[in-house]
Amino acid sequence: MPHENRPGKYWQRHSQRLWCARFPMETGPMSKTDSQTVIPLKIANAAQAVRHVFIRDLLLDAHIGVFRHEEGRTQPIRINIDLTVTDAGAPQGDRLEDVVDYHQVVEAVKEMVGAGHVRLVETLAEMIAARCLEDERVQVARVRIEKLAAIASAASVGVEIERLRASALTTS
Repeated sequence: MPHENRPGKYWQRHSQRLWCARFPMETGPMSKTDSQTVIPLKIANAAQAVRHVFIRDLLLDAHIGVFRHEEGRTQPIRINIDLTVTDAGAPQGDRLEDVVDYHQVVEAVKEMVGAGHVRLVETLAEMIAARCLEDERVQVARVRIEKLAAIASAASVGVEIERLRASALTTS
């Protein structure tokens, strides 16, 4: 689908970097004035003191779904998480408590998934993003959740969200 028909954000590759162009819902292709809204995705940037913490392809069985056949049983999901973290330089003394611990993030996700039935993948994604943002060092949380067996003719279906700490909006 051409970018002029997409509402919201359009992700494009440029010279091995991922760029985000934000398009207003009512407008078409970017004009010269829109070029000011094209910003690089904040991933591991020393100049901006940003660290990228990620979790890839976390496979879990979840009680999730709105349909009757999804109730009372688990189904496989895949979760990917990207966190933009304030980077205070090298951890002092090589201590785990000085960094965002991806193991703690994974355990928190497992706890949420195991807590009971969630109807929407969107709800679970919001819960995960909110938990990640509880750590003040996390400025942006991107969460992607895929249901791997929801539609037989599709490899996966799901949602990806990005949530920002309010202070991250003023530093972009």
